[in-house]
Amino acid sequence: MNTICLYFQVHQPFRFRRYRFFDIGNEHYYYDDYSNESILRKVADKCYLPANKILLDLIRKYKGRFKVAFSISGIAIDQMELYAPDVLESFKTLAGTGHVEFLSETNSHSLVSLKNEDAFRKQVGEHADKIKKHFKQEPLVFRNTELVYSDEIGAMVARMGYEAMLTEGAKHILGWKSPNYLYCNAIEPKLKVLLKNFKLSDDIAFRFSDRGWKEYPLTAEKFVSWLNQIGKDEETVNLFMDYETFGEHQWEETGIFEFLKSLPETVFTSSDFTFSTPSEVSRNLQTVSAVHVPHPISWADEERDLTAWLGNELQEGAFNQLYDLNEKMKMVNDPVLEKDWNYLQVSDHFYYMCTKFFSDGAVHSYFNPYDTPYDAFINYMNVLSDFTLRVNAAFPETSVDKEISNLSGIIKEKNEIIRKYEEEVYELNKQLLTGKAKTVKDTVTAGKTPAKKKTGTKKETGSATAKKTAGAAGAKKADGTVGTKKAAGIAKKKSPARKTTAGRKKA
Repeated sequence: MNTICLYFQVHQPFRFRRYRFFDIGNEHYYYDDYSNESILRKVADKCYLPANKILLDLIRKYKGRFKVAFSISGIAIDQMELYAPDVLESFKTLAGTGHVEFLSETNSHSLVSLKNEDAFRKQVGEHADKIKKHFKQEPLVFRNTELVYSDEIGAMVARMGYEAMLTEGAKHILGWKSPNYLYCNAIEPKLKVLLKNFKLSDDIAFRFSDRGWKEYPLTAEKFVSWLNQIGKDEETVNLFMDYETFGEHQWEETGIFEFLKSLPETVFTSSDFTFSTPSEVSRNLQTVSAVHVPHPISWADEERDLTAWLGNELQEGAFNQLYDLNEKMKMVNDPVLEKDWNYLQVSDHFYYMCTKFFSDGAVHSYFNPYDTPYDAFINYMNVLSDFTLRVNAAFPETSVDKEISNLSGIIKEKNEIIRKYEEEVYELNKQLLTGKAKTVKDTVTAGKTPAKKKTGTKKETGSATAKKTAGAAGAKKADGTVGTKKAAGIAKKKSPARKTTAGRKKA
């Protein structure tokens, strides 16, 4: 059979705000909420909602003959829940047709597969849970972040129980071989491997609106004519691309939506091709051989390697420092720390630090919210430094960590005291403004325990003293000693003596 496998990636990162050196240790909220919400809403209106509507109409029109697949990162799902629930609902509607497959990936859209299998397995499990929750599907096919793949990564995915995995049909891996066949993993042959046809995919994703391209303009008829030139024994053409291709990277004015609408009709009327999901390709086709990938590849840039994320010392340093915290994070049971940990791992943060300025420099600058890669690095490291302080305070190891933890506790207590005093001052000022406290003195003393009333005359003082003396005398009487009246008489007899003595001194 000759079939087309259409797969789209949906991802939007949580972008960090400008986090400065002096914020470290003082401010623990890292996110640019305005940018995150405004960008997601813009992409939703330009791409997700109109493209989803087109796909839904096509699926209904062709009664299931037209099929597609998505992988939606856990980070993107989180943002849809926060800022665009209508988009999430539209994807749920597509899932309900039974002709859209949702793939599994890392929850944080991270490169954790390069570092630690246990952490990798944990993130994949978290993402699979989200797919089940929102789309009612058990993912059978895995798609790693940015199609990153190697023999070892594939073996890890096979151990998790997935039946197939997607990756790039890189030239330096395939050599003379064609990507239009089903392959298997070199270590675990039971894992099927679907390879992207990067030429035909990039014709749509990158060259569609390029007026300098010799094939411009690209129409559905021209594209299907290229498909018909593929050998009959080449069984699957895997078209993998960012979903943002439709309406965001290629604007509506370029005719990209019209191309999408007309593609299935042209395929069905002018070729022998069908449409299949990745799991259908995996089950219906036989593997032709193993694909050997000893070093990780990806679908980024001309090199199809990891240099977009780990190609310079800035990226390597940030990446290694981040995952130095992995062991401590295993002990964390704080949802806020866990959320920040997940969002720190998003691969986009390292992509922004890329220093490529030649063949792929324009692509990197288009997706980069920072002025320079160095700004991206400094901002990320400031955030990571604060996060590291928080983790070390929760799980101190060295004497320095313990000292920091103690100081953090003291600062927290002091801040709580300051907060309470600020609330008291606020209430007192409020009373003063409403007339409940008449003077500044009243304002200062308001809310305190009333002191004993002080007497204003000597007579009152004497009376109070007499009463106190009488009380003391009464107490003695209770002990069987001098009575109250007798004690008062003794006091009277002694008074003249004191007066006489004073007179003698005067004389």
